[in-house]
Amino acid sequence: MTLKLNILHWPLWQRTPMGWLQLRKNKSRLLVAIAGIGFADLLMFAQLGIQAALFESNTLLNASLKADIILRSAQYRDLSLANTFPRRRLFQIRDIPGVASADAFYVEPVVWKNPQTRRKTQVTMVGISTERSALTIPEVESNLTAIRQADTVLFDELSRGSYQEVIQATRQGNPVTTEIDRRTVQVVGLFPLGASFATDGTVITSQDTFLRFFPQRSPGQVTLGLIHVAPGADPKAVVAQLQAVLPPDTIAATKADYVAFEQAYWAETTPIGVVFGFGTIMAFAVGTVIVFQILATDVADHLPEYATFKAMGYRDRFLLATVLEEAVVLAILGFIPGLALALGQYALIRQVAALPIAMTGARLGFVFFLTLVMCSFSGYVATRKLQSADPADIF
Repeated sequence: MTLKLNILHWPLWQRTPMGWLQLRKNKSRLLVAIAGIGFADLLMFAQLGIQAALFESNTLLNASLKADIILRSAQYRDLSLANTFPRRRLFQIRDIPGVASADAFYVEPVVWKNPQTRRKTQVTMVGISTERSALTIPEVESNLTAIRQADTVLFDELSRGSYQEVIQATRQGNPVTTEIDRRTVQVVGLFPLGASFATDGTVITSQDTFLRFFPQRSPGQVTLGLIHVAPGADPKAVVAQLQAVLPPDTIAATKADYVAFEQAYWAETTPIGVVFGFGTIMAFAVGTVIVFQILATDVADHLPEYATFKAMGYRDRFLLATVLEEAVVLAILGFIPGLALALGQYALIRQVAALPIAMTGARLGFVFFLTLVMCSFSGYVATRKLQSADPADIF
């Protein structure tokens, strides 16, 4: 009796690996299980990766703003279709302690003709001050003097589409001529940003050129206000002062809070976040069903052996540990090919769709955790019949 109790309390790694031996016995079933779990992991990686790429790509421009505080309209929802606010708000706040400068930032969607393919697509046009860079991208700051000339733009070299010839010519110092909203412009410089779900790319120009493209738009209506605080000033304290003097039509926020607001819009207000979340749940459910079917079949095939253990006095927890061992082994073996396929899938999406999708440690750990939960839960459910079985009935 003492020997048997000691055996029951051995750590899993000191026991005979019964779960692994049972899985290995039927190699075809093992391969099917690995393929099923790998497929479920691939689906979860795809859903979570594309969702993260959606949020990141749609806030690339927001995150690249060179400012401590952002002013926006109270009706603002996202930058692609942003409401405007009066430019005079920027003049009203310049005397507030802690405010060093305040610049206007203009954004509008435009129809761009690809100089290489002559095909038209929608891109985002940004109008900035040429006195100081509105973005943290070094290539923009180094080309501010180039866009002071009328009808000149900087082009996002990471835009979605075929632009190899355009990029090469521009890098060689040869301006490229094309059209934006049927108006001729010259591409005089490049910068790296990236496409998003809302737009295929971005072009940057001076505020004067921007306003010439939109004569119906009042120069007094701006998309954002970029505020720099004085050295040593606390941006949050300055935001509180701004909110105290600004009318209800304008909202001030630190850059971090502004970017978080934009991300929350895409995650909570648009259906896209819900769709990808539902897709992850469905992938988890598919994997759970696959693992349950495999383990339930394995338990049924080895029911006489399990009954023998029960007749010898082994408790249900010993049998459960054996099946859970199978579940953990399946989780590990299935996760490896799922991860490998996901890395290849991410590389393909980056190349074809020009989206900033990449594997992160947090996502890798989260999917592995879901895989363990998926397999362990399936293993537990698969042993329910075993726990209620009577050895006398089985024999």
